[in-house]
Amino acid sequence: RFLQSGPCQNAAETLIREVEEKELLPTRRDWTGKEHPGRYEDLVKLYGHISPDHLLQVCQRVCPLLEEVVPASVPGIHSLLGAGRQSLLRTNKSCKHVVWKGLALAALHCGRPPEPPVIYGSPPSIVETGHGRRLIGSYRLGQLLPTAVYSHMKMHKRILGHLSSVYCVTFDRTGRRIFTGSDDCLVKIWGTDEGRLLATLRGHAAEISDMAVSYENTMLAAGSCDKTIRVWCLQTCVPLAVLEGHSASITSLQFSPLVSGSKRFLSSTGADGTICFWQWDARTLKFGQGPGKFTERSRPGVQMICSSFSAGGMFLATGSTDHIIRVFYFGSGQPQKISELESHTDKVDSIQFSNCSDRFVSGSRDGTARIWQLHQQEWRSILLDMKYNPPPLEDKVTKLKVTMVAWDRHDNTVITAANNLTLKVWNSTTGNLIHILMGHEDEVFVLEPHPFDPRILFSAGHDGNAIVWDLARGVKIRSYFNMIEGQGHGAVFDCKCSPDGQHFAATDSHGHLLIFGFGSSSKYDKIADQMFFHTDYRPLIRDVNNYVLDEQTQQAPHLMPPPFLVDVDGNPHPPPYQRLVPGRESCRDQQLIPQMGVTSSGTCQFLQIL
Repeated sequence: RFLQSGPCQNAAETLIREVEEKELLPTRRDWTGKEHPGRYEDLVKLYGHISPDHLLQVCQRVCPLLEEVVPASVPGIHSLLGAGRQSLLRTNKSCKHVVWKGLALAALHCGRPPEPPVIYGSPPSIVETGHGRRLIGSYRLGQLLPTAVYSHMKMHKRILGHLSSVYCVTFDRTGRRIFTGSDDCLVKIWGTDEGRLLATLRGHAAEISDMAVSYENTMLAAGSCDKTIRVWCLQTCVPLAVLEGHSASITSLQFSPLVSGSKRFLSSTGADGTICFWQWDARTLKFGQGPGKFTERSRPGVQMICSSFSAGGMFLATGSTDHIIRVFYFGSGQPQKISELESHTDKVDSIQFSNCSDRFVSGSRDGTARIWQLHQQEWRSILLDMKYNPPPLEDKVTKLKVTMVAWDRHDNTVITAANNLTLKVWNSTTGNLIHILMGHEDEVFVLEPHPFDPRILFSAGHDGNAIVWDLARGVKIRSYFNMIEGQGHGAVFDCKCSPDGQHFAATDSHGHLLIFGFGSSSKYDKIADQMFFHTDYRPLIRDVNNYVLDEQTQQAPHLMPPPFLVDVDGNPHPPPYQRLVPGRESCRDQQLIPQMGVTSSGTCQFLQIL
């Protein structure tokens, strides 16, 4: 399954065929006691709850145990367990000079990236790499950096790349690219390590409401208020599908992590009260003709708001305005609704499955959150009451509402944000309150846990603050204020952390992308503060299938020549900036200066020089 979840599809097929031909799989017996050769499909169904990277996770947990020094139980007698370091008869002294490379396992990722190792060791040092200076060098595997290290994260660059608010940001599975989706109808792709604008994906006719990246890192899907979902190939930027199944805005998108042969699902929820499951093939990247659709209209005006897949992809939970949580099951190959949970008394607008189990947490406008767990075919919940141990500020709030929920990376705690400007950290097993985090001055709608350090949380809110928290101690590590010269502060609408934990990206109400990270900002100094392509907002024409062409050139956007880089007013940047545009790296200076032409209608336009 690890091979199947990545790009090595031929190797996976060969392995499956050979183990079946040589009858290496466990046999099964029928009701008469007769043995039959085992099938790979039966094995997948039996162990469907185990994630494709389960072996890698086991290795990451076993290595620290093997490193521990085991003292001899009898003085003078050396144990065959030795002194750790995966050896038998080594002593503690012989192990002193053996150092693990903290990022050695990163090379193993295939498709879905594995968890980066949790590291620290001796005092952290800055090391030079091909991508600039980094904090992570040769550290010991299985331990944690002191949380004070995260105070060294700084804002590398704030880039104006959209004309309207940007509510969506996400990384690809490698962390090397950042995607932003804006109210200006555009999806943009940026380089993480240098901040370059790599591509603009056009086609939507209204605001971008959500985005999702496939686990194979092959596709990007974007949902919009224009009622459609557009899917692009991440290698070529070719539009793969325009999915039309909703009659109102798309509210959430989720790629299923469940692997069953080459069949995959993309789920979408809409303001029309429907949930759609779009089936696609991982080998051909083609979608089926239409979605499997569930219409939930217990009363007029019901909207589906949020959704989340379990870690293994067996369950999908959705929240809605009618306060009902609906749970879907994928174990039979096709989605089927198995539960409707009605414990909340107001709309459920935040929901999140845990990272390592089939538990999920729901947040509601009724001022409560609940941790749900399947027990003997019944979903049972633990109540997290936001009024528990209230600080003085809560008295000023007329109606307490939960605005966002999250898990720490190891699922030991649940974090909730409420409209009383507090974040609360709860024990995920008992539901007891551990910490109350104070620091925001306006509502918080972003809670982003660190990808592998369970102590670190990023939060962002409408007050313009992005804060790094130490969940273990309940203290603030670092705070960034999004002050925009001449415009006050920009509300931070979304924030995501890269899979390797080296960067986090945020977007705001003024069209900016903010890139944070460790080390030097020298590479980001080489790019402009305002980056648009001159073709970003040109008119489009649409065919009967809702695919688009550039009106001026009559070409599909991904087939057009490399565009020119311009500022927010449409003025071209100097040649050094133009060389940052993919496809223009080797152009001569005269090819990097756009020529102005006049169309038959009297308007000016750039003329491409190739």
